[in-house]
Amino acid sequence: MAVHRKRFRVEEAVVGEMPSPEMIEEAAPMHSEIMAELRAIRAQMAKGPAPLSGSAAMAAIDASTAHELSEARTMLETYRAQIEQCEKLKVELDLIHDAIDRTKREIATLHGKSFDGGEMAKVNGELGAVVGGTEQATQQILEAAESIDQAASAMSKVQSADQQKRLADDIQERVISIFEACNFQDLTGQRISKVMGTMKFIEQHINAMMEIWGGVDAIKAHVPAHVDTRSEDEKLLNGPKLAGDIGHASQDDIDALFD
Repeated sequence: MAVHRKRFRVEEAVVGEMPSPEMIEEAAPMHSEIMAELRAIRAQMAKGPAPLSGSAAMAAIDASTAHELSEARTMLETYRAQIEQCEKLKVELDLIHDAIDRTKREIATLHGKSFDGGEMAKVNGELGAVVGGTEQATQQILEAAESIDQAASAMSKVQSADQQKRLADDIQERVISIFEACNFQDLTGQRISKVMGTMKFIEQHINAMMEIWGGVDAIKAHVPAHVDTRSEDEKLLNGPKLAGDIGHASQDDIDALFD
C-alpha cells in the first residue's frame, strides 16, 4: 500500500505540481501492454512470408502475359485454318452450283428446241415420210420393170409394125416412170438431212453436259455393264452392216462355202 507524504509549499514552489502516485501506478500497466502488443506484432511480421521484390513481381506478370499470348495465338491459328477450310468448301460448292446451273440450261435448251412435242413430231414425220417415199418409189420401179419385161416379151412375138410401136412407146413410158420414181433419193436425202441436223443439235448439247461433269472419260466410269437380254433369234436380226463395221462377208468368203 502506497504511503501518502505531505508536500510542503516550498517543494511545490520549486518543483511544481508532481503527479500523484495513483496516476503513476495506473500508467505503468498501460505502457507494459502497449510494449507487449508491439513485440507480438514484430514477431508476427518476422514469421510471415517476405513480400516479392519489384523485379520478381514483374517477372511473374510477364510469364502470365506470355502464357495468355501463346494461348491466344494458338486459338487464332485454329480459327484461321478453319476459315481456310470454309473458303475451300465454298469454292467447291460454287463450282458444283455452276455445273448444275449450266446443265439445267442445256437441258432446258434441249427440251425447248428438240424434245418438245412439236420438234419430235416433226422428226418422226420426216422419218415416216422417208420410209413411205422409199416404199412408194420401190413399188413404182418394180411395177415399171415388170411392165417393161412383159412389153419386151410381147414385142418379140408380134409381127405388126403398129403393135411393135405401141409396145415400144409403153416401154419408153415405163422407163420415164422409173426415172421419176428415182427422184425419191433427193427427197429422202433432204428429209434425212433435217433429222441429222436435229440429232447433231442434241448431240452437241449432250456433249456439253458431259464436258461440264468431267468429259466422256469421267462419264464412262459410271456406265453400268451392258446386259444383252435379246433372244437368240433377235440377236441375228442386226440389219445390214455399215461400210466400217467389222464382220462383212466378201464374195471370196461366200465362194469358199461352196468349195
